Amino acid sequence: MTVIDISASVMQFLLAFVVVAPLLGAVAALLPAPPGLKGKNPDQAVLRHGVTVTGAVLIATIVLAVGFDHDHPATMQATTDISWIPALDVRIHLGIDGISLPLLLLTALLTFLCALYSYFKLPAGPSPKAFVALVLVLESGTLATFAVLDLLLFFLAFEMVLIPMYFLIARWGGGQRQAAAWKFILYTLLGSVVMLLGILLIGLKSGTFDMVALATDNGRGLTTSVQVIAVLAIGIGLAVKTPMWPLHSWLPDAHTAAPTVGSVLLAGVLLKMGTYGFVRILLPVAPDGMRTFAPYLAAFAVVGIVYGSLACLALARTGAKGDLKRLIAYSSVGHMGFVLLGIATMTPTGVNGALFANIAHGLITGLLFFLVGAIKDRYGTADLDTLAGATGAALYGRAPRLGALLAFAAIASLGLPGLAGFWGEMLTLFGAYSPAEGLSRPAFRTFMAIGAFGTLLTAAYMLIVVRRVCMGEHTPHSRLSPDDRAPRAADGPEPSGAAGARPAATTTPQLADIQTYEAAAWTPLAALTVLAGLWPAVLLGLTDPAVQKLLAGGKS
Repeated sequence: MTVIDISASVMQFLLAFVVVAPLLGAVAALLPAPPGLKGKNPDQAVLRHGVTVTGAVLIATIVLAVGFDHDHPATMQATTDISWIPALDVRIHLGIDGISLPLLLLTALLTFLCALYSYFKLPAGPSPKAFVALVLVLESGTLATFAVLDLLLFFLAFEMVLIPMYFLIARWGGGQRQAAAWKFILYTLLGSVVMLLGILLIGLKSGTFDMVALATDNGRGLTTSVQVIAVLAIGIGLAVKTPMWPLHSWLPDAHTAAPTVGSVLLAGVLLKMGTYGFVRILLPVAPDGMRTFAPYLAAFAVVGIVYGSLACLALARTGAKGDLKRLIAYSSVGHMGFVLLGIATMTPTGVNGALFANIAHGLITGLLFFLVGAIKDRYGTADLDTLAGATGAALYGRAPRLGALLAFAAIASLGLPGLAGFWGEMLTLFGAYSPAEGLSRPAFRTFMAIGAFGTLLTAAYMLIVVRRVCMGEHTPHSRLSPDDRAPRAADGPEPSGAAGARPAATTTPQLADIQTYEAAAWTPLAALTVLAGLWPAVLLGLTDPAVQKLLAGGKS
């Protein structure tokens, strides 16, 4: 069943357009603007160009989803398969199914919202032309990762995002941005070198790099030892990008230093590339190797869940001088741990939960980073002690709508039933209760119990953040002196003659509440968080048949 009947050739064109258009848009962004499109100044013209290109890609992706045959989500659709490098049997092979389509939509949506947000709130840094071009290259690489069906093309797309993200952090980031950018690029490049060796091993031993053919073969053409080596090599590269504990240490630094839109894209889509690789490549292509490493993957996943939560609790406590952006980054380590746990179960329930948690994390954490960026702009800091002590009323008293939306995103992140974060965590825990045949049931039930304990820790630190940032702390040291308060531009103009007219105890300086452009960028994420929570069948109806086929070795 398709919402609108679209011909196969048009679907092919749409998917190719979605992948290539951002790359062409990046080139166009670097060229001089035509005279009639310059607007007030060239900077405004290039920012408008970014919104236009990402908007066109989003529309094309939505049309692709509308034309998608929802009765057969396990079938590769909108496929293009042409020879590119005959000597290596590398083909330009594109296609989407129920696993990749939601990730394409998430990527196109988040990139458009980031471009829209940047049009009104461009981060401080060098040329806006370079900024827009880098965001568009990043979008193209991410979309290609989810659309290509050739292992070598997958690797190229996987690596394509590293350089633009490096420069977004290094040139438009905050404090310690150079060190954070170098740490990001070194970790991911070293992981990618090992991953390339595993991809070449699979291609040489099986005689093809075609991901569909390899998934259909289901590892029958590869010996167990080859599968084990391939899973270890490819898994390391994917685990760094995910990020899996203990290969996560680049993530908090990168998020803390990155500009707001960089953090949104990093958490919302780049981390998903790693978990997508586990599902698309390792589960169907090397099932015996995955079965060997599944208990270890699950163990690392639950350690990451607990470690991320404990790190967040340490940052959230009074007097720790914890950075709110860093706290949200550590929360991603825990949330991606649930995704890895679901994948490690090797069951349809667990893998569906992992894919659902992927999308939920992109929506919720993307919204959280948008909000934290806005709070940092208003207060001039993301330090939790400063935010909590700025006034007894804190956000609820100074910017109530902003405070309410932060509280909403926080309770969505902790997995409140009825919101998107709940279903992914629940399904991964169900999957761990009854893992695939050949996996230790007692071990995975232990992992399930540890993961469930992690959900309690998540609730603890998120509620502490809401209490401190939204409600404030009524302590003798909770008031800032006039010199320590947020910048005047954030507080708004002070009424004439008000300075010194009232004691500090009765003054609650107001902050700018949610602006129109912020509402436009954030509302879709909040709405989809509610929709996915109340109507999970929309997403699970797409992923489940595709997952069933993937785990069955290409057989529906």
